[in-house]
Amino acid sequence: MSVALTTLGDMTTHLVDAAWDRIDRWLLTHAPRTFAALAPPAREEDIRAAERELGVDFPPDLCASLLRHDGTRPGPEALRFDDDDRLLGLREIVEATEMMRSFAQGLDADDEDGYWSHGYVKFGAYEVTSDGVAIDCDPRRDTYGTIGRFFDEIGTTFGKADSLSAYLTRLADRLEIPGHPIPVTFAGRLIWEDPSQRLPEWEPTDTPLPGPDAELPSFDLPEDPSERLKVGFLDGLEELGALVATLPPERIAEAARAQARRLADETGLAAYAEITEALDTPSPDSPAIPRLRAVRASAESRGDHVRAKAALELAHAVRGSVYRAVAEIPTTRAMYAPLWRDDLHADLGSPPLPPDPDDTFWARLRNPAIDADAYADWFTEGHCIQD
Repeated sequence: MSVALTTLGDMTTHLVDAAWDRIDRWLLTHAPRTFAALAPPAREEDIRAAERELGVDFPPDLCASLLRHDGTRPGPEALRFDDDDRLLGLREIVEATEMMRSFAQGLDADDEDGYWSHGYVKFGAYEVTSDGVAIDCDPRRDTYGTIGRFFDEIGTTFGKADSLSAYLTRLADRLEIPGHPIPVTFAGRLIWEDPSQRLPEWEPTDTPLPGPDAELPSFDLPEDPSERLKVGFLDGLEELGALVATLPPERIAEAARAQARRLADETGLAAYAEITEALDTPSPDSPAIPRLRAVRASAESRGDHVRAKAALELAHAVRGSVYRAVAEIPTTRAMYAPLWRDDLHADLGSPPLPPDPDDTFWARLRNPAIDADAYADWFTEGHCIQD
């Protein structure tokens, strides 16, 4: 190997290590669970075997990164880039890349080059879909070593970074100097939040309450405010969802009131007296319901999606649907409040957090307010629950 190539390799390793030093330090301080989810270094012989298996040449900075961390464990504590792609380990890189190649096999040659070329290697996965982040590992191309992103609908587009070392450096920058999306931490793990909605000015008027014949959008509220809550409403809350499902009903009712007051204050809807009064004394027949329907109609006409959704969630709270309110209000606040998890945890009384719930958790759940029947039925049909 020439002196020039050796020097270039040393420089690349230095840049990758410098970026990982900053990332590791930030995670260890602010998100220790995410730091603990990082895998130890890959073995160099395994990296070479993966190159042979895929028939590619990994750029030096991909090798240097794998020699620092062989990806991250899957799960809520996993390290994800700011576009929510999870950093993959070596074996996952091979499997994900082979899967992408199989997707591209049925395409014409010209389409394949734009969709997924043989030299592309997937090193980050969105996981909800086949989307992910890729690096070009074909040294014959000008894009060798550059970073792109694959979208299932449009294929692979390069230009995210000139190299993996630059991509990792950008991640370190965004952790240390937050922008958008915002790195937040909760329960020791890193989460990227992108509160994309702003709250436009809202000027309540003294207009009278709408009459019963007013043409207003329906909330399609359940007839019974105590209707059982489907587990799906709690899935996105992760360990907080498990907390909601297991705390005493009285604690949930208190949290629902606190969440509703936060939402009403932040969206300006607390300026309506009938809404604040109804939040103190929930009732299915409250005059706040027609007011909230009018608010929703006005907000939708302005394109104000936050307040339109807030009106619906406050209607659940006003009618006494406490589980629905405490499950849904956080998703509305997430549109503009990046620390919504901390607020919900505080409103629930800040008890110790349980693990992230899985199917077994929901199948075991015995809460008459939560409808987990589908999970229990699934296990009853031949899938045992280990004690």
